[in-house]
Amino acid sequence: MRNLLRLCPLLLALALLFGAEPAFAGKRVALVLANSAYQHAPSLTNPVNDGSVMAKTLKDAGFDTVDYRHDLSALDTRRVLRDFADATRDADIAVVYYAGHGIEVEGSNYLIPVDAKLERDTDVYDEALSLDRVLVAVEPAKLLRLVILDACRDNPFGKTMKRTVASRGIGRGLAQVEPTSPNTLIAYSAKAGFTAQDGDGANSPFTVALSKHLTTPGLDVRRAFGFVRDDVLKSTGNKQEPFVYGSLGGDDVPLVPVKVVAAAAPVANPQADIRRDYELALQVGNRAAWDAFLAQHPDGFYSSLAKLQLEKFGAEQAHAAAIEKAKQAEAERDRLAALGAQKDAQAKAAADAKAAEQAQLAAQKAKEQAQQQAAAAEQQRVNLAATAQGAAPASTASPAGTNVASLTPATAPADLSRSVQTELGRVGCFSGQADGNWNNSSQRSLSQFNRYAGTKLDVKVASTDALDAVKSKPSRVCPLVCEHGFKVDGDKCSKIVCRDGYAVNDDNECEKQRAAKPATAKPTTAKRDDGDERPARQGRQSGGAAAGAAGGYGAAAAGAGRASGGGGRIFCNDLLCRPVRPGCRLVYRGGGGPHVDANAEVCN
Repeated sequence: MRNLLRLCPLLLALALLFGAEPAFAGKRVALVLANSAYQHAPSLTNPVNDGSVMAKTLKDAGFDTVDYRHDLSALDTRRVLRDFADATRDADIAVVYYAGHGIEVEGSNYLIPVDAKLERDTDVYDEALSLDRVLVAVEPAKLLRLVILDACRDNPFGKTMKRTVASRGIGRGLAQVEPTSPNTLIAYSAKAGFTAQDGDGANSPFTVALSKHLTTPGLDVRRAFGFVRDDVLKSTGNKQEPFVYGSLGGDDVPLVPVKVVAAAAPVANPQADIRRDYELALQVGNRAAWDAFLAQHPDGFYSSLAKLQLEKFGAEQAHAAAIEKAKQAEAERDRLAALGAQKDAQAKAAADAKAAEQAQLAAQKAKEQAQQQAAAAEQQRVNLAATAQGAAPASTASPAGTNVASLTPATAPADLSRSVQTELGRVGCFSGQADGNWNNSSQRSLSQFNRYAGTKLDVKVASTDALDAVKSKPSRVCPLVCEHGFKVDGDKCSKIVCRDGYAVNDDNECEKQRAAKPATAKPTTAKRDDGDERPARQGRQSGGAAAGAAGGYGAAAAGAGRASGGGGRIFCNDLLCRPVRPGCRLVYRGGGGPHVDANAEVCN
């Protein structure tokens, strides 16, 4: 049986020499629609350019018919879809590409012709084309039915469209779909519920990636869309992620078959048997298969790839063992703590747990590195096989003993960290620069993601598990925190503006300001008349002396004199107090005591 399989290349070459048809001779048809010149909405620049690029790409790929139409009305679009449905009846592959406006109403998707007005939400049923109508047009195709929509733009009619029913939902972007027909794929330029970018150039990022990967000879259409997704994510800073809905079987379904060139004479390929054995081991995918492959092919290009696969298995097993050992060490530490064991025993258990945790992290890093190396090497092999188109891989094979790990970029861990940082920033958990340096700030950001997303990711290292978990979140996870004087406004902080007479208080609320008290002028102090004041001052002095000797009547008199104010002075002796008579004044004589007045009333 093995010898018979080795004769297949020879038989194929002989068949080609005698004019046999290629391995794939199915009929392929395509319809390209592009709407830019909208009559009741702002015109779009890129769709017509995108349609031209896709029409040329499919024609160059050898499609039997490629019908390109642009700026069609609703009636013309229906006619074109009807004619295209006739063309797909005897086709193996049917492709419809649409660029323009599309909207989602009540969970259904619609393509918008250029003459649509959409004054009411119910007008979509009359003026637009449903996605189901497009699927009907490609349904007769036997092998693959493919619909590509570069239509996930903002709805230009959303602000003016009247709602006939308040509860009728009009979504953002396009709604998720689940094709009911087999062998059907529906590709969006942005995943359901998100909008796509037109880009800075003449074509959208999605169409640029499609023209690069979709018609690669021999490349399965699902892998082609995987490469398209990676390119769009990279060119848009992870803001736009294309998505494909539907499923196919286990066989590869390329849009363009690999062209087999007839050889002048059958030439045996010494690497063909090794390649088939390698691919068989890859399909089995366990350690025993790779051990068997290396036992038969101990050196060469494919043996180096097989060794990388074995290293990946070993790293995965070591990681699993490290996890189990860390769990056992933690359990032993907790058990000793619960039993109240001696401090030295608990300290040893804690140290063992710490060492096991470090070993687990190291094993995880080694596993991820091995997985990345194996994946990169396999991708390199596939690319070489696609470009070589049947050429022997010996020309690109590394010599025996050469480390094929060089196929993996040296900065792969940094690239992974940068990708995790970028995704954390997208969901609002990371505000720093995505530089690939997994420092304390990055670890705190992933810890915040764990808190709000309910995950338990290891924050000490950027892993593929963390990248997948963060990517699965379509919108912000960590809450937006604004500084004092700013408030949350969607995905950004906007300054709080208060009306006149109000200011932002400590609670970030506008509070009425209290009016400032006007400054009061100090009363003017009149200059005193030293001549008139001196007797009273002398009276106070005499009163002070008398108070110590005779009960203080002099002090009382002086106090009374001060209380009278102005010229109404009081004359007091040891018998009574009375006002100084008009025309008289008090003269201080000194002394003071019982029956001796310190002040005398002198009248002129």
